[in-house]
Amino acid sequence: MRVVVENSLNEETTIHWHGVRVPNAMDGVPHLTQQPIDSGGSFVYKFDVPDAGTYWYHPHQRSYEQVGRGLCGALIVDEVKPIAVDRDVTWVLNDWRLQPNAQISDDFGDFMDVSHNGRVGNTVTVNGRILETFAVRSGERVRLRLINAANARIFGLEFHGHRPLAVAYDGQPVEPHEVPGNRVVLGPAMRIDLVIDMTGKPGERFTVIDTFYRGQEYRLLDLTYESAPLRGRPLDGSIALPANTQPEPDFTSAQRHDVTFGGGMMGGMMTAMLHGQSVDMRELMHNGMAWAINGVAASGHVMDPLLTLTRGRSYVLALNNDTAWHHPIHLHGHSFRVLTRNGRPARFREWQDTVLLAPRERAEIAFVADNPGDWMLHCHILEHQAGGMMGVIRVA
Repeated sequence: MRVVVENSLNEETTIHWHGVRVPNAMDGVPHLTQQPIDSGGSFVYKFDVPDAGTYWYHPHQRSYEQVGRGLCGALIVDEVKPIAVDRDVTWVLNDWRLQPNAQISDDFGDFMDVSHNGRVGNTVTVNGRILETFAVRSGERVRLRLINAANARIFGLEFHGHRPLAVAYDGQPVEPHEVPGNRVVLGPAMRIDLVIDMTGKPGERFTVIDTFYRGQEYRLLDLTYESAPLRGRPLDGSIALPANTQPEPDFTSAQRHDVTFGGGMMGGMMTAMLHGQSVDMRELMHNGMAWAINGVAASGHVMDPLLTLTRGRSYVLALNNDTAWHHPIHLHGHSFRVLTRNGRPARFREWQDTVLLAPRERAEIAFVADNPGDWMLHCHILEHQAGGMMGVIRVA
């Protein structure tokens, strides 16, 4: 893949290829893996794409505003032999904080958002539009790729009258299975590939609703059966995706590390390290910060590593969300297996690059540190990242 990025903004930018296991120099993290692209300048990203899957790209420079204003896109890498479906569809889910005149509110980086739930908007779109309906046909099999490009909104989608089967998380194949509770939960930056057999009849409508935030449920759109059936019964054939190329962790020799995420309102964190000094929560907030990883609040992308890992060795990271808020935790340069949640084995041990941690939840992930360089580990609620929940893992 070769992409020439021309920066026509009036500020610096970069591009991060989210979920793609790129060489470190192509990762798009300003000052850590590259110099940011100046206004009027350009940069060429070149890398081999190792795996099929659903990915996306976005800036890592002031991302809480640049992504929040819409700088992002889908990156779809097809399998050599895709599964048999009638349509392959991508929905980029996003939300926007709009003023009464429909302009984007420019209160980016508001400290209330930083210290609480992030910038949750008031208007939700699919591929940049407010959709009322999505037309389908009876007997049709659809591969639906969902990408959550929102700054902070977590989606919990219910497809009434249908039975979506998950076939990939974050672009990585998983054993096909029904989503828990028939609700597709997707934190910021996360992706899921669904296979849905359309079993309704011509003229019927079925609602897709978002029920994640209690008391704030809303209708996303309706699936509408508008034409003659495509076929009389569901399509035959396997929907299991071929495996990608991640190396399997060696659990007999894996080294273990604990990583704790702290801070935020109602979090109980009393002190943190900022610019090499221990400060109390009041001083941290005075500096516009509210979050920390292992007691360190990041004030930029360049910092001492949280962990230094040996290239080629297997690792288990115990991720502990010691806060009152959700955090989608993203690791650059690698995918990882989710092993446990709160001590219970993950049923599918799914490969992911972003794992959503509920308040006070603990998850164990495992991976082979096979990609050398300095890699970001951060919350993908972009206001939390800007507010300190960001660190570096070095693979050397």
